[in-house]
Amino acid sequence: MKKMTKISLMMLAMWVSLSSMTSLNACTTSHKTIATDVTQTGQQQPATTTPSGNEVVLGAARTSEYVPILKGKRVALLSNQTGMVGDKHTLDLMLENGVKVVTIFSPEHGFRGKADAGEHVSSSVDEKTGIPIASLYDGKSPMPSKDVMDGIDVIVTDIQDVGLRFYTYYVTMINLMDAAVTYGKQFVVLDRPNPNGMYVDGPILDMTLKSGVGRLPIPTVHGMTLGELAQMANGEGWLKDGKKCDLKVIPCQNYTHQTRYALPIAPSPNLPNMLSIYLYPSMCYFEGTTVSLGRGTDWPFQVYGHPDMTGYAFEFTPKSRFGAKTPPQMDKLCHGVDLHNLDAEKVIAKGINLEYIIDAYRNLTKGGHQFYLKSNFFDLLMGTTRVRELIAQGKSADEIKATWQADVELFKAQRRPYLLYAE
Repeated sequence: MKKMTKISLMMLAMWVSLSSMTSLNACTTSHKTIATDVTQTGQQQPATTTPSGNEVVLGAARTSEYVPILKGKRVALLSNQTGMVGDKHTLDLMLENGVKVVTIFSPEHGFRGKADAGEHVSSSVDEKTGIPIASLYDGKSPMPSKDVMDGIDVIVTDIQDVGLRFYTYYVTMINLMDAAVTYGKQFVVLDRPNPNGMYVDGPILDMTLKSGVGRLPIPTVHGMTLGELAQMANGEGWLKDGKKCDLKVIPCQNYTHQTRYALPIAPSPNLPNMLSIYLYPSMCYFEGTTVSLGRGTDWPFQVYGHPDMTGYAFEFTPKSRFGAKTPPQMDKLCHGVDLHNLDAEKVIAKGINLEYIIDAYRNLTKGGHQFYLKSNFFDLLMGTTRVRELIAQGKSADEIKATWQADVELFKAQRRPYLLYAE
């Protein structure tokens, strides 16, 4: 990780605004449980509270539940810029309550969330607290070193995930759970809501395609919080050698899987608003193709296009910018489709929508242009080779989606014992 300048807690809470991602709501200690509406500009607007008027209380806000567990122990914290409780980072909240945090683990994008997708992040020191930061995304090993593990007693995870099998934060958590098994350490998850937790969709990962963007045999949209997913990995024998770690989850309060939870801070640089997060399950597959999904524009994961696509009125040109230093099709005029004014609830109701991928595939290939990258990254993201084959056969989005519905129902039954919140 690059050497960080000193920044106040308030500046950290305003990280989104400083990086021109102003569409996410300001954070409060107890977050309003709100629905979301997406305007013509793609900005998230507060709508209504739930009928009960309850507010979601984050696991990290429940200090009385976890501080006694951590007192007197050497703690390692996995977190990033999303680990906020009100205007305080969970790290500072722990220190104020006498918890001895000796190591910070940082995931993809780094502890302050400023690195590009896939960019290696070096280990460093948090200048504010002087606590060493051990990067788990430095390109060397996804596991902490023995020296680091020998110096801790318990690992705490407090990070905002978005509920997708290819989103790397849960992969980092599972790797740390493996480390906890190996070294006999306790593991604590301070749970946060899943903004895509209201449904389950997508093929279950073919474990021959296990990778850094697919770690567990789960659907693309698993509908679980990190706390629930940790319990399932533990209970289903998915950790190293099928063993279990000493796991404790501090759940949220007043949250259900149908809660429309608006994230107060962008979870990563290219998910700037709730519509991008809702479209992410359908759009991320473009990462394995030659098509731009809007990195380097004001609408990442909300547009798609390519210089050689024809018949579209909408155009955009990806540029180098914060969070997208070298975006696909950089500085090239792309022709394609604008999704950034879609209704959020309709996007949620549709679930994974392969119409976008199929549209771009047919447009490019009929003109003799390359669609897939040479690597198998599309298959790794999809979790199966079958979908690519069905697209080539001319199958429709609905026909392809029907192929995984039985597996989705089986998974929903399999996960039920591990759920902490009402479906």
